Amino acid sequence: MTQLFSDNHKTGLTRELIDALAPMFEQASAGAIAIDADNRITWINQSYADLLQLPAPSVAIGEDVRRIIPHTRMPEVVASGKPLLLDIMEHNHQQLVVTRIPVQDDDGKIVGAIAFVLYDDLQPLTPLVAKFRRLHQDLAAARKALAKKSRGTRYNLTDFVGASPQALEVKRRARLASGRDVPVLLLGETGTGKEVLAQAIHSASARAHKPFVGVNVAAVPENLLEAEFFGVAPGAYTGADKRTREGKFQLANGGTLFLDEVGDMPLPLQAKLLRALQEGEIEPLGSNTVSPVDVRVIAATSRNLDAMIADGSFRSDLYYRLNVLEISIPPLRDRLVDLGVLCEALLGDICDGQGLPGEITDEGIAALGHYDWPGNIRELRNLLERALTMSEDDGLLDAESIFKVLPAASSGPEPRMSLRRVRPLARVMAEAEAHAIEEALLVCRGNRTRAARLLGISRSVLYEKLARMS
Repeated sequence: MTQLFSDNHKTGLTRELIDALAPMFEQASAGAIAIDADNRITWINQSYADLLQLPAPSVAIGEDVRRIIPHTRMPEVVASGKPLLLDIMEHNHQQLVVTRIPVQDDDGKIVGAIAFVLYDDLQPLTPLVAKFRRLHQDLAAARKALAKKSRGTRYNLTDFVGASPQALEVKRRARLASGRDVPVLLLGETGTGKEVLAQAIHSASARAHKPFVGVNVAAVPENLLEAEFFGVAPGAYTGADKRTREGKFQLANGGTLFLDEVGDMPLPLQAKLLRALQEGEIEPLGSNTVSPVDVRVIAATSRNLDAMIADGSFRSDLYYRLNVLEISIPPLRDRLVDLGVLCEALLGDICDGQGLPGEITDEGIAALGHYDWPGNIRELRNLLERALTMSEDDGLLDAESIFKVLPAASSGPEPRMSLRRVRPLARVMAEAEAHAIEEALLVCRGNRTRAARLLGISRSVLYEKLARMS
């Protein structure tokens, strides 16, 4: 096997171990790659080059790994020195199961990393994924029970379901947010999962053992918001409790304060919130005592804050204070490819709670794709619950079951159109190729040399394709 690193990297025993183990990993994996401390590719085998659709492994040598593999986390391994032993990476609409290991020299200095693609097809992992999902459901149930007794979180990052490029980007930014103790702003339509993501960020952060306190600004009457946030001193007003009433800032001290629908906050309270965030201290209503607080704020809104700043209904200085790290959550209609995994997760949760069986066919999932989903995932869950309730086929949801409960409004021109079966990709591509060759020959009046030039292929390749077509 080709050496993984150039000779100027003397890695001693670590080098010997890698050179001994790498051939076994390479043989058992679908691809392997190595980078140096500057994230440059120093080695890649033929299998991985084929998987990445590279003309040859040599074209990648010396290139920044992020240019060849945009969604790679190898630089993260080099920077942290910690392995990522099991991860799912999206590349060219394909999901790859990858393990990444840092490489150290004798002094413990990180000199690079090596990665192996364990699976380029998730189908063999179906039993393992099913078992993991069952265990995760049991853990979620236990977590929800504990959350009722304390101010903890019920969700982690696995609860934000999706494997589309958009969903994977949201998860990537959420992982980034969990490792940085800075304010986060979640933007997205109602029902997209902003609170799930907020709890997931908290549960993966250094504040996970501290309280997570959420408040829906839109649900609290305006005249009670200040007391809700900052608390009330004894006897602050007529009828006030004689004991101190703690506000959300005090309850979240040391942990995370989640401000849902922060765009609905009135301007006077925006100024007080800004001061609390800037100074790290609050003054309860009716008190002259200032109390220090240590909270990490995650804010969320479904409103257009840029437009609100322009019309003066939201303070720009508060916006800049909250928006240190922004995560935009795409609406469901922009990631319909996630419908399958979302339905599986939602049906598992619904049926587990009701003790009912539940399954959806491929045609049923395709039927869901004919709707615009203004209520996003929250609406999808509601629709699946109604479909299960009305189902007369032991909880099996097909296209007919879905269309019975699907709203009339649709993003497509014919929401009740008959479903077309998906044809194998190889057949579709072969038909498209044959059509292109026929068109080229027609334009070139049968001259194969000109047709090959027009198609951008060699004449010998054209002859081979014509022979397969005949």
